[in-house]
Amino acid sequence: MSDASERAGAFFGRRKGKRLRAGQDDLVRTLLPALRFTPGAAPDAVFPEPARETWLEIGFGGGEHLAAQARAHPDINIIGCEPFVNGMAKLLAVIEHEKLANVRVWDEDVTDLLPHMPDACLDRVYILYPDPWPKRRQRKRRLVSDEMLKTLARVMKPGAELRFASDIDNYIGWVLARVLRSTDFRWIAAGPDDWRKPYEDWPGTRYEAKAIREGRVPSYLRIARL
Repeated sequence: MSDASERAGAFFGRRKGKRLRAGQDDLVRTLLPALRFTPGAAPDAVFPEPARETWLEIGFGGGEHLAAQARAHPDINIIGCEPFVNGMAKLLAVIEHEKLANVRVWDEDVTDLLPHMPDACLDRVYILYPDPWPKRRQRKRRLVSDEMLKTLARVMKPGAELRFASDIDNYIGWVLARVLRSTDFRWIAAGPDDWRKPYEDWPGTRYEAKAIREGRVPSYLRIARL
């Protein structure tokens, strides 16, 4: 049975955790609407600096990685998707404090955004430590599927890179199985260090640090759009 026929339910869990602080709530009400990416718009029409590379991070959690990339690459436009309100509020606070002008955000399910994006508009996509949905009956809710790879293939430029990281072995295997049978992507790996070592510009995340403390070993996949 294909992933498309099995798909049911959202790819994420909670929409909101503990109550937002007053400052965070203000940012969600005022800054979020100003930075929300417009479905159907070309990235060049949304960012103040067009004609740049555009990267997409799906499920940025607390925003540590996305903010680090925005700082390190001010010449790259970055779109961050995160439906979890508390995580969005954390990133908005960093954007406001550091005046990160090269970030736009999407606070709903990424499947509501991707179908409306133009063809071949993304130069890189990150999926970092997504919800693993570990129980067998839950696996149909995993973000990476045959259907999702087809969707990503449409919006990614030839030669663009998908970066997927997880500390869950059977999710890594799940992703590789779908990549290896895809006609749109190729796993970039010549040896074990190519998935055991973090990416060169990897800043680390709190979730990764917790996984390592608890004895789980992360893998870092690089997958090229053909």
